[in-house]
Parts: sequence; C-alpha cells; structure tokens
Amino acid sequence: MYAPFFGLRQKPFSIAPDPRYLFMSERHREALAHLLYGVQGGGGFVLLTGEIGAGKTTVCRCFLEQIPARCNVAYIFNPKLSALELLITVCHEFGIKFPPLTGAGTPPGVKDYVDGLNEYLLRTHAVGQNNVLIIDEAQNLSSDVLEQLRLLTNLETSERKLLQIVLIGQPELRVMLARPELEQLAQRVIARYHLEALTEKETAQYIAHRLAVAGLKGASPFDGGALRRIHQLTRGIPRRINLLCDRALLGAYATGKSRVDRKIVDKAAREVFGPHDSHGGPAMASAPRWWPLALAGGVLAGAAAMAAVQWGGREKAPARPAAGVASAASATSAASVAQPASVPSLVASTLPTAASAAAATPRLRSIDDLESLLARAPHDEHDALRTLAPEWSLTPGDGDPCVLAAEQDVRCFRAHGGLALLRLLARPSVLALRDAQDRQVYVVLAGLSHDEATLVVGKSPLLVPLPLLTTAWRGDFTTLWRVPPGYSVPLSMGSHGPLVDAVGAQLAARQGVAPPPPDHAFDATLRARVSAFQQAEGLAPDGVAGPTTLMQINRASGVSEPWLAGTGPATAAAAVQKR
Repeated sequence: MYAPFFGLRQKPFSIAPDPRYLFMSERHREALAHLLYGVQGGGGFVLLTGEIGAGKTTVCRCFLEQIPARCNVAYIFNPKLSALELLITVCHEFGIKFPPLTGAGTPPGVKDYVDGLNEYLLRTHAVGQNNVLIIDEAQNLSSDVLEQLRLLTNLETSERKLLQIVLIGQPELRVMLARPELEQLAQRVIARYHLEALTEKETAQYIAHRLAVAGLKGASPFDGGALRRIHQLTRGIPRRINLLCDRALLGAYATGKSRVDRKIVDKAAREVFGPHDSHGGPAMASAPRWWPLALAGGVLAGAAAMAAVQWGGREKAPARPAAGVASAASATSAASVAQPASVPSLVASTLPTAASAAAATPRLRSIDDLESLLARAPHDEHDALRTLAPEWSLTPGDGDPCVLAAEQDVRCFRAHGGLALLRLLARPSVLALRDAQDRQVYVVLAGLSHDEATLVVGKSPLLVPLPLLTTAWRGDFTTLWRVPPGYSVPLSMGSHGPLVDAVGAQLAARQGVAPPPPDHAFDATLRARVSAFQQAEGLAPDGVAGPTTLMQINRASGVSEPWLAGTGPATAAAAVQKR
C-alpha cells in the first residue's frame, strides 16, 4: 500500500519472523551463538529467554538455517502436552517408529518410548550425528514434563550425553527453573541467555536495517525526533517497533508526507497501543484516527463493500439462539463488549462426562480389544456426526449432518492434526480410524485425559490408552463449531465489517487496550492482536482469524459450546484444588 510511496519493494515492518530481516545486534548475535553452542556442546540444556516480541523465534529460525548437516533436530512449538504425549511427539519428530504392542501384548508406555529413543540416539551417535530437541514457548511446560525432559538428558555414553535440549520461552521460564523442585534440571543448563530489548541507538539501527532490506535507497523517512519517540514508546522491543513503524508510515502516506515526525508517531501509537499505554510514558489524549478515513476511497473501500455483501447475505439465514462471537452492536458499544448469550440445551447430551467415564467405563487393554471396537464402528462419518450433533443442541436428521448444522450456523471443521490439537480445541470430535483391513471407520471422541481417550461407538463409551489409540489413528478428525454472525471466510488484512469490529473489540478488551473505532478495517494492529492471541492459545501465530482462532475466541468469550470431557473449566478448577 505505502511501500512504493517511500521507494520500498515491500513493507519493511511485518511481524512475521522472517530471517531475512533479522537484525543482528550484539545481543542477538550472542543469543544465536548460544544456540549454536548447544548443537556442539556435550548435552544438557540450553536456555534462551526474552520478553514477548524480543525476537526469540526469529533467532531460532535463523539458527535452524545454520544447523550442521549431521545434526538431527526435533522442533516442538506447542508444548502443552503430558509427559507421555511429549515422548510420543519427540519420537515422531525424530522418525522413530514403534509397533502397536510391546512383547507383553500391551501398548507402548513411557519406558518403551524412552528405550526406543535411547536406541535411536546411540545408533545416530555411532555414525557421528548429533541430536537436538528444541521446545519453543517452554514456559508452558508443566513440572512433570520438565522432569521427564531432565531424565532424557540421562541418556549418555561414557563420553558425552546424547541429547541436547534447547528451551526457548518468556522470562517466567527462568522463574520456573528457579523452583527448588527443579534444581536438578537447573544444574544441567550448560548455557543460558536472556535476550534484552534494544538500546536507543540499536532501535535506530534496527529501523534502518529493515528499511534497507525492504529496498530503501535514499534517506530514512523517520526523522531524529521520531526515532527517539519510537524507542521510548516501544521500549526497544522489536515487535512493538514493527507495529508502530508500520502504522506511522501508513499515517504519513495517508496525509501525503514523505517524512515521519514525532507527531505522526504519537498518533500511530494511539492507534496501535491505545491511549493509555503505561509502557510508553504519559497517557496521550484522544485524537481522530485520520488515516483509515483517508484510505476509505481506495483498497479498503472495496474490501468493506465485499464484507458488507457477505454480512447482508448472512442476515437472511434462519435465526439461531446464540452468537458465536459478540454481535457487532455490542462489540462497538461505548460501554463495553457484551458477552454472547449462552445456548440453551434443546437436545439432551448423549456423551459421558469425565466423572461417569472414569467410574464405570470399561477399558481396552490390547490390540484385539481395539480391533473388536473398530469392527463395530460405522464406515459412514455421518453416523458418528449424528451422535455428536446433540452436544451442539442440533437434532440429527437423515441428510448430511454438516449441511443440516450449517443451516443453524454450526459448521463442520475437518483437520489433520494430532493429540495436541485435539487437546487445544478441547471439544468432542469424530476420529477417522483404520480397522484391521485398513478401512476407514469413525468413532466419537468424548473425553481426553493425560493418558487415555474416551471413545463412543453407538451409545457405548470405552476408555482407550493413548498409545493404543495411535496405532489406528493417523491424525484426521472432524468437529463442530458455532459460527459467528457474518463469517464466511477467514479474516485477514483488508477484511471489513461487523465481525471484524467484534473480534477487534474482544481482543482489545482481553489485552487491556483501546478498541478500534466502528467500521474499522482488519489492519496491522488487529493482525498483531490476533497473532498475540494465537500465540497465547498455542496456535500458529499467522495473524489470520480462521476457524481455529475463532473457536478459541468463542471459548474466551464464554460462548456455550461443549467441552471435551476431562479438558473443561471444571477439570482445570479441580486440578488447581489438588495442588
């Protein structure tokens, strides 16, 4: 949009962690050196921490591009897993395969996966290969998973440890490792580095670097006062710098100015950070948001017209008892963002609760038990979806359940994921499994604990150990979600309409910043807020509000949707009480 105006080939201040734009300040070089040392070191842990937006993930991606050829890497981005699930994921990342049953006729357990990993590490060590496990967002690891990671560093020869583990996370990771119960792990950290924010001089160099990579040949569009103010408002955190500089350039472009001064930066800061950003110095008085208006006749107007057509079409759909995301009227209310109404339970639930499953449900204990279950499972996904329908207050009919659900603003969502994604979405689902003849059959997933799944075939629930389940499941599943009014395609840059307003208001309220004005386009600020929400929820932070992001916004907003037994608020509350 503004890039050609300033002589740029592309926008220089994207928040995507693009290694081409990596600004190697002295502290970034040191951070990268610590990670590279972890590859060549003698095992143990390497710790990299930093504030949100400091550049940890970008440094990590640069590190991945420099890893030696004879180094095997397992990278885990979403570590919200149990100890067993972590081991399964690590083995999968390293390409280690296991038979469905052990010699004793039982599914593989923790010891089996550790033994298989040890055998793999010894085999690769013998041919001169190193193995590195990288865990991003490591502040989300539980104490028992951290202890399991510590035990993995016991895998060693007489000369060296066989596995280097790199933990990347926010500053609270350092606090976690200072706990007395994690002292043994802390003693195995062979290198640690905290990525500090940029100095004022480095902030100016960082901005100049990104402009140059984007193709700037002449003088910088930012004057000296603007650069000093940017550092003050962003505290030298690269992601905040990107957000503010992007909006400032847009503001200068909208008013036809070729130079960005302090006044433009302050207006941009109000748009990006809100009027009461306590990190940027004194609160700034409210002022008109003038550059979205200046662009109303251009590209954004076309996006707005398209969104308006989509919204008008959706209003003709049959009414339903609740909204998936707060309505546009409540989202733009001057008072507050209204919470969506709960959905009355019109159809009785047919799935077991966590308590009932644990108390009376039989358990499968062998591959023969599982094959017997799969032999009774339907070959038509529609049959399993009809079992799922009452959980969303839908009356199952004879037609395609997904078509019937869409008429009531509930959609089917199909994905190829794994246990981590199922646990993250935390909603009853239909799993596509393979029977003994390698035919696809369908079962309902009603519950998920740290080591077992509750499956339903017909009306019969059964508990299945997760290692046994993975012998028949390749990661495909279908679930349902309540679609917010106005949704037709994922929201991204340039999207416009009441749903954009609603999402913007809810994320602003969640992050404690000022909401965008009504009828505001999906811009860099909202993309950053969506990315921050995604990262906090364990989703890939791509800044696009698609189905999985809107599902999690539904959860955060209190929309009435069913929980997977063993994962809902009641389970979390019970876990807290046990501590």
